[in-house]
Amino acid sequence: MSAILVTGGCGFIGSHLIDKLLSQKRKVVCIDNLNDFYHPEIKILNQKPHLNFKRYSFHKGDIRDKAFIREIFATYSIDTVIHLAAMAGVRPSLEDPVLYTDVNIIGTQVLLEEMKDKEIKKFIFASSSSVYGNNDKLPFSESDMVDQQISPYGATKKMGEEIVYTYSHLYHIPTVCLRFFTVYGPRQRPEMAIHKFVRHILNEQPIPFYGDGTTARDYTYIDDIVCGILSALETTDDFMIYNLGNSEPVKLMELVTTISEVIGKEAILDDQDMPFGDVLRTYADISRAERRLDYTPETHFNEGIVKFIDWFRTVKIDYPELF
Repeated sequence: MSAILVTGGCGFIGSHLIDKLLSQKRKVVCIDNLNDFYHPEIKILNQKPHLNFKRYSFHKGDIRDKAFIREIFATYSIDTVIHLAAMAGVRPSLEDPVLYTDVNIIGTQVLLEEMKDKEIKKFIFASSSSVYGNNDKLPFSESDMVDQQISPYGATKKMGEEIVYTYSHLYHIPTVCLRFFTVYGPRQRPEMAIHKFVRHILNEQPIPFYGDGTTARDYTYIDDIVCGILSALETTDDFMIYNLGNSEPVKLMELVTTISEVIGKEAILDDQDMPFGDVLRTYADISRAERRLDYTPETHFNEGIVKFIDWFRTVKIDYPELF
């Protein structure tokens, strides 16, 4: 039975995707280095339900480790690769751009080098809305020029798209790049805004509030993202880029107000200047994904916030040392 390799499969998006793949009775090989970008025990908790499946195999390792990647492909009959592993986040990338380049570019190339002589039916590369930078044209379209990056993270994702196109072209690897727009929901990474704001408001701590509250993000619920990934697996594209967003930007002030209302506590704002590298807004044109992937986001922002807060309250009771 052929397997799907998911890199970074113990993370936020990866663990939700594997939930779905296993429910579809697919064989999944997960690799993750369980690094300390956030508490590794959170990632271990994310994958805990997967260990009950015989069709699931987990291997701890780094995508930059050529011998490790070679052994994975030698051990399993892998015909599909979903590459989610990366150093994530715009602001952290400003502090260690060399690490971001090493993991996100060199790590991706190590994977591609191993794939180029294999019969891979589909390669999915996780890109990001960050590649659009401060694009003046709204909404952001896959056909927009994205050559001038404003953060190391965005640059690595744009470079990643370029290198996977090159390997797709040279070695006939059917490839899809998915530009994710601010994914949120249960298991979201702790440093991301929604997770951080919920945690701080519940604990009656000040939340970092950047700028005047008019910056906006196209928040996209995790279930919609997973549906988009699964649809991308079925495409016949040789190479294609798709935006996966909600196409309904939410301003920072609206985000804080919504979370406060659902929790029932007022937010304490810690006003700060806009950080370098941050974008003013993200807004996905999802017409291509709607047309070619039958992608239709179903979770409204307010509904998604309620689901996240319900999850957070439950997991904080069960694992107070982690949350």
